[in-house]
Amino acid sequence: MSKKNITVRSLLEMKSAVEKICVLTSYDASFTRLIEDAGVEVILVGDSLGMVIQGQESTLPVTLDEMIYHTRNAARAREYSLLVADMPFMSYRSPSLAMESAGRLMKEGGAHMVKLEGGTPQLEAIRQLASQGIPVCGHLGLLPQSVHKLGGYRVQGREQRDASLIREDARLLQDAGVDMLVLECVPDQLAAQVATELSIPVIGIGAGPDCDGQVLVLYDMLGINPHPPRFVKNFLQSGRTIQEALKAYVDAVKSGDFPTAEHSFK
Repeated sequence: MSKKNITVRSLLEMKSAVEKICVLTSYDASFTRLIEDAGVEVILVGDSLGMVIQGQESTLPVTLDEMIYHTRNAARAREYSLLVADMPFMSYRSPSLAMESAGRLMKEGGAHMVKLEGGTPQLEAIRQLASQGIPVCGHLGLLPQSVHKLGGYRVQGREQRDASLIREDARLLQDAGVDMLVLECVPDQLAAQVATELSIPVIGIGAGPDCDGQVLVLYDMLGINPHPPRFVKNFLQSGRTIQEALKAYVDAVKSGDFPTAEHSFK
């Protein structure tokens, strides 16, 4: 028996009901089926595929065509989850290009929502996308596509000025029309403030336990990445199968058992 489709409205209702939202990355049909069977509400086809699938040093080399290919593979297996696709580096450098890239990810890839990184510089593109009925997920904190500018994969928002900028950018993104926000590698207290201040769902990755939901890279939470970030927990332990590991992740997010202080930043 198929489950009810997860939509933008569903996620808003989950936030209102204080029900944690489970998000995982997937890049193909086989894992998409397993992830849905485990009860994950949102599947993110992330440009993280550049690192975990292609073996690149960063997400920057990933192309729009590659994102469309992997999104389409996940879409073929998807039954009820909300399918979100990352817009790769430089695919939204202008509002018109953002419209074209998002259109292709939805029409050719089958995405329900697109995700882009950054705050104030992206506001006009977000307004354009939202005006055409394209659901958008924002991304603040650590921005992998800006890794060279940031000087590496470092926690963001520890200084008061930086924290204030993230909070302000979050409000501006919501006002511009984003339907969901990912916060990556920020102090847990800052993430809790943002989640409280916004009416849209805030999904954390290395952002503490008080976000409205959690996301991890599939290959990280299965322990396949030999150098996982500190905020990751390996759920494929103690002789579990992959299916059991995925279910353990969902159960841990739903119950609030993940993330703990061990997987968070101060």
